[in-house]
Amino acid sequence: MSVIRPFHLAFPVTDIQETRKWYQEILGCKIGRESDKWIDFDLFGHQVVAHLVENIEISGSSDVDGKKIPAMHFGVILEWKDWHIFSEKLKKKKIEFVIEPYIRFEGKVGEQATMFFKDPSGNYLEFKSFQSDEDIFAKEE
Repeated sequence: MSVIRPFHLAFPVTDIQETRKWYQEILGCKIGRESDKWIDFDLFGHQVVAHLVENIEISGSSDVDGKKIPAMHFGVILEWKDWHIFSEKLKKKKIEFVIEPYIRFEGKVGEQATMFFKDPSGNYLEFKSFQSDEDIFAKEE
């Protein structure tokens, strides 16, 4: 198996300073390079870059497990223990969840811990976890 490399993701935000503070204080991201129009974040070892825009239009969702999942979202797959620690941290910080932390597909192939919330610009983030990395791409037989 090859070593997983960090990914890069750029996303729009409407307030660079509010975004900087939120990603640093709420998610614990380290700050990389930045300007008055963009900022690099270290999101669990991945490079995500907030780009300042005038407005953001995010729409669309699909029904998964009886919940409306935002079609456009990003996040990180954490280790099982780390996901639980992180979700408790977010609860203590009074994050308003779009979908509260829970176990999806319980007892089925692809069972996962997941949660959804938004950043200050309305971008949806999902953080999830699997008991084993082999389950990430597992299919029902």
